[in-house]
Amino acid sequence: MKLYYAPGACSLADHIALHEAGIAFERDAVDLKAKRTASGQDFTAINPKGYVPALVLDDGELLTENVAILDWIASKHGALMPGGALGRSRLIEALAYISTELHGGFKPFFRGSDDAAKAAASAALTRRFEYLAERLQGDYLFGPQPSTADFYLFVMLLWAGKFGVAAPDPLPAFRARVMVRPATQLAMQHEGLAPT
Repeated sequence: MKLYYAPGACSLADHIALHEAGIAFERDAVDLKAKRTASGQDFTAINPKGYVPALVLDDGELLTENVAILDWIASKHGALMPGGALGRSRLIEALAYISTELHGGFKPFFRGSDDAAKAAASAALTRRFEYLAERLQGDYLFGPQPSTADFYLFVMLLWAGKFGVAAPDPLPAFRARVMVRPATQLAMQHEGLAPT
């Protein structure tokens, strides 16, 4: 199995989750501008979408998109899936919200938008973070143990810090809690990211 990632990109969530789940995998960094992997491959031949994450399973199947990959990891490692009859549905609900409302909300910061567009995006993102801040169920989104959605939220909080987007309480403490997890530290080390 191989994870294709770009350092500090949204694929960091998958990287952390794979380590947290104890799933053995190889990794290959991707230069998203050149569309080349660190091993020299044309990334578009692996993932025609041209962006990360991409996870090539042991049987050669390709999975892309954070929602799909993080759901797959949780299905393989039940401790990263919320419990209860609606556990998987709640996980997908959280992953979809993070993907569409948070991840998508950062586009103005990555596309060189003007200051007014960035200010509007920042305000909208803070409101969207508030929604999750009000719904934390203890230390993590679904209780005392993290789910794969927590790792995706963590990456969005890293981006918030990078771009000066306010994250309401208790999300800064949540970010710090995820940061010190061994799987997070290992993934960040592999990606050449300094813990912050």
